[in-house]
Amino acid sequence: MEPASMSHPLGSYVESWQPAPVSDEDTLRPGPAAALSAVLDLPDAAVKPGDPLPPLWHWLYFLAWPAQAELGHDGHPRESRFLPPVPDRQRMFAGGRCRIREPLRLGEPAERVVSLGAVTPKSGRSGELLFVTERREFRQRGRTCLVEEQDIVYRSGRSAVAGHHPDIDHTTLPEAVGPWRIRIQPDERLLFRVSALTANAHRIHYDVPYCRDVEGYPGLVVHGPLLALLMLELVRRESPHRRVGSLSYRLHRPVFAGEHILADGAPTADGAELGIATHRTARHATAEVVFA
Repeated sequence: MEPASMSHPLGSYVESWQPAPVSDEDTLRPGPAAALSAVLDLPDAAVKPGDPLPPLWHWLYFLAWPAQAELGHDGHPRESRFLPPVPDRQRMFAGGRCRIREPLRLGEPAERVVSLGAVTPKSGRSGELLFVTERREFRQRGRTCLVEEQDIVYRSGRSAVAGHHPDIDHTTLPEAVGPWRIRIQPDERLLFRVSALTANAHRIHYDVPYCRDVEGYPGLVVHGPLLALLMLELVRRESPHRRVGSLSYRLHRPVFAGEHILADGAPTADGAELGIATHRTARHATAEVVFA
C-alpha cells in the first residue's frame, strides 16, 4: 500500500476532519460479562460485582443502539462520528492497542471518552482505503484505568478474497505453533450470540447472501474482536496470576464460520506472543502482551 500524501485524492478532504470528543457512562453490570462467559464456555471468568474485567472485555459495555432507520445497508450506522462522510465504504476491523494501568471493575460506574486519533488515506489492491484510529480512555473512581486505540479500515470495492474464494474446510485441524492452545469451531449460533452481546449488526456475521454477493466473502465472517478475545484468553488461562499491562493485536486475514480455529501462543521474557491459525494459514491474527 502506498503511504498517504497531500496528492492522495482524499488527502486534503480528511485533513480538515476534526470531530470533537464524546463521553458516555456505563455501570459495568455483571450481566454482559456473565453472558460472554457462557457463550465461550468459561465458567471461571469474571461474573461478580468487584471482579476485574479480563483484558478487552470492556467491549461488552458502552454499547450504542441507533434507531433502525439510521442503519445502512451493511448494518452499520450510516453516519459515524469519527468517519469522514465519504460514501460507499465497506468496514473492516484491523487491530488496536491497549495500555492497562489497572483493570476495570464490574459493578462500578465508569466513564469513557472517545476521540479521533488519526484518519489516513491509502491505496490497496481492492481500491482506496481509509484508516481511522479511535482513541478511547476509560476512567473509574476518578482514575484513568486504561487507554485503547482501535484501527478501523473503510475500503472502496469488494473484499480482497473476492474472485478466489477459499474452500471452507470444516474438518481439517490447524497445527499448533506455540505450547499454549485453544481450539474452537465457531458456528452460526456463536456468531449470532457474539453479535448480540456487542450490538454488532454488520451483516457479514449473519447474512450469507450478503457476504458473498456484496462484500465478496465465501461465507459468514468470524468477528475480528472475537479472535482478539480468544488470543487474550490464552494468557488468562496460562498465566492467571500475571496482570496484563499492555497489548497490541493485528487482524491479517478473515476466518469463516465452520472453520476450525486454533488460538495458540508462547510466553516471552516479559509477556506472550499469540496468534490465530486455521488449516489455510498459520496466522490470521497476531497479538503481543506485556505483563505489568
